[in-house]
Amino acid sequence: MASNINGAYGWLKKILIAGFLLLVVGSALVWYIFTERFTDTSERKSAYVVTAMDFIHEFEAGDSLANVKYTEKIVTVNGTISETETADSTVNLKMVKAATGSYIIFAFQKGNQDEARKIKAGDVVSIKGSCSGGAYSTILETEYITFKRCVIAK
Repeated sequence: MASNINGAYGWLKKILIAGFLLLVVGSALVWYIFTERFTDTSERKSAYVVTAMDFIHEFEAGDSLANVKYTEKIVTVNGTISETETADSTVNLKMVKAATGSYIIFAFQKGNQDEARKIKAGDVVSIKGSCSGGAYSTILETEYITFKRCVIAK
């Protein structure tokens, strides 16, 4: 009878050790993800250089294919700024295709917001950033494409 009790506790001990190891590995993975730092976008090479209107048109023609091609890639977009949105801690610049209302919105890195604040509607610029992808808004009936970690390309 004593051997049956030791056998049951042996399995319990193995399960507890495995659970503890999973907890340690899971905690390390979560810590890595939350503390991950990105290379400054200005130091990264662009995978693509495009004009704003051609870029928007490509998403309008098929955002699924365009998302596969551009999402999480560094892209330089050349075009005319249509709108600027500034707040205390954020700066967003928009390039809008007037015929359809579709737009690209660029969110700037903290270190590059001062330079982005100087840009005005009508300015022709090159912006480099990480493409987050695009989607069609059925409410607005427009395509929108978002970028993160943007910088003014030099």
